[in-house]
Amino acid sequence: MPKEETAATHAFWLAGRPVVGGDTFDVISPWDGRLVGRAGVPTDTQVEEAVAAAYGVRDEFAATPAHVRAAALDHVSRRLAERTEEIGRLISAENGKPMKWARGEVGRAVSVFRFAAEEARRFNGGEAQRLDTDLGGQGRLALTRRFPKGVVLGIAPFNFPLNLCAHKIAPAIAAGVPIILKPAPATPLSGLLIGELLAEAEAELPAGAWSILPVSNDRMPALVQDPRLPVISFTGSEKVGYAIMDSVPRKHCTLELGGNGAAVVLADWASDEDLDRAANRIATFSNYQGGQSCISVQRVIADASVYDRLLPRVVAAVEAQVTGDPGDDATDVGPLVSEDAAKRVEAWVREAVDAGAALLTGGKRDGASYAPTVLTGVPADVTLSCEEVFGPVLAVQKADGEAAAFAAVNDSKYGLQAGVFTHDLQAAFRAHRALEVGGVVIGDVPSYRADQMPYGGAKQSGVGREGVKFAMDDYTYERVMVLTGLTL
Repeated sequence: MPKEETAATHAFWLAGRPVVGGDTFDVISPWDGRLVGRAGVPTDTQVEEAVAAAYGVRDEFAATPAHVRAAALDHVSRRLAERTEEIGRLISAENGKPMKWARGEVGRAVSVFRFAAEEARRFNGGEAQRLDTDLGGQGRLALTRRFPKGVVLGIAPFNFPLNLCAHKIAPAIAAGVPIILKPAPATPLSGLLIGELLAEAEAELPAGAWSILPVSNDRMPALVQDPRLPVISFTGSEKVGYAIMDSVPRKHCTLELGGNGAAVVLADWASDEDLDRAANRIATFSNYQGGQSCISVQRVIADASVYDRLLPRVVAAVEAQVTGDPGDDATDVGPLVSEDAAKRVEAWVREAVDAGAALLTGGKRDGASYAPTVLTGVPADVTLSCEEVFGPVLAVQKADGEAAAFAAVNDSKYGLQAGVFTHDLQAAFRAHRALEVGGVVIGDVPSYRADQMPYGGAKQSGVGREGVKFAMDDYTYERVMVLTGLTL
């Protein structure tokens, strides 16, 4: 399909002001190849200006009254809500995400900015601690407050192009920490729109407090190495995340990396109603966002007593997923972010089948789209078992009892989240103790994330936690002041 040459050029945001720049790059829809828009590209000089401005405004921004920061965040939250349909269309166009999920992403970003406004009002209130519990502390009181570690470099991925940018920038503004945000090159427009909403807020933040720079990935190492950016918050692949951490061992890095999400169905989840619910939730959340979510369901581990009844339900529910045009409200599964991504998924599935896996449904590619796929008998040593597929592919396996099921979950280098279908409260607590993941969801798939909860992984799924309050803690450190000579 020919590109539309009338698409708008989107400014980037340099120290809070819009700049179109000299060069632009095209943002192309993965669904139909049309030109969604153009993004301005900052020069090296402009990037330097943004970093210098952020570094220079550190103290001023930290001292900004909480109500000013909260008002700006509240404004963004309100404007996102008012423009939900428009922004959802933008997400769907640049990312290929079906509209039902794109609207949901906007709704989550609305909440992120609202949560951040609330946290800004109560953050850093100080905690007092009596020190006269020992003789040497008589007359002394410790007051602990949090202060910024320094300018944050936030690096966001393509799969949630609005909400994961929100998870970088909203906590930084709430805590009074300057931030340079780098959106994903494939999907920069949703992140740039956050700048538009911030800029129109009546509560004016200090110039330099935030910049949104759509630089290419090959320019990222220079930003990572810059000593004026001591905090890095990265969401993306395991390979890139740990390469960043290894390259700057003295910087503070938060890494939200990959997963190999498992849904466990235990023996007590055995009624027809139970199994129908599990199958439908598994089918939906192995395929939502085209499977391009770190906590999508990639593995189903079913107790042997329910496996034969669950498997056909899962296949039927997967086959019922509506694929096609992401702009159609009826569509459940759209394209992957690119044809190369779909070809990679195709190759991994072919490798598994060649090694002996049984393909029960799907397994077909059409351009950037890949059909929702279910396999069984996937060998443990093929790529599909060992890595994050990041596509609409599901592997189902049988386990003999709870202990074997939990061991199968842990038999992965990743540990982001797991879902456990059980009615047994004791089993829920055993799962929470046994599973080597950052989050355990009981009675549902691993794909649930509330944006105010601590979110992050274990093992190779990263270090640190996001979720507004937890990111604010991550961007700051505790500083103690001891008052002496007091009568307590």
